Amino acid sequence: MCPSIQELTEEQILKEPESNYMNVNQLDFFRQRLIGLYATTCERIKEAKEQMESPMNFSDPSDRATSEEQSNIALRIVEREQKLLPKIQQALKRIRSGEYGYCQESGDPIGIPRLLARPTAEYCAEVKALKEIKEHSYRD
Repeated sequence: MCPSIQELTEEQILKEPESNYMNVNQLDFFRQRLIGLYATTCERIKEAKEQMESPMNFSDPSDRATSEEQSNIALRIVEREQKLLPKIQQALKRIRSGEYGYCQESGDPIGIPRLLARPTAEYCAEVKALKEIKEHSYRD
């Protein structure tokens, strides 16, 4: 018989002691959150694509320009959201493998507040900050 999994709220997760970090209930919480994020992301992609596929015929050039700008915005949304889907799938895979919630570089806990803000986080804040500094220095 499996132990029952209690559904936690964000407040409950934040109040839990560090010794409970990434226990069964927390992993289930984040798994559900990632599944929901995947579904809403797919829905936003679908809506943006529908918006782009239904061009309007405007005789007024400014209306046409507005419509084209909205299509460009929708395209950027689709591109950004499509990059998120594999990250969500990777996070779900890390949950299954028992690696979720731990920095892929240092092995340190990522932390509940960071995971609540970005459930697909792969690195703790310190490692991510160093990676971003390196990216900026190489890019300039």
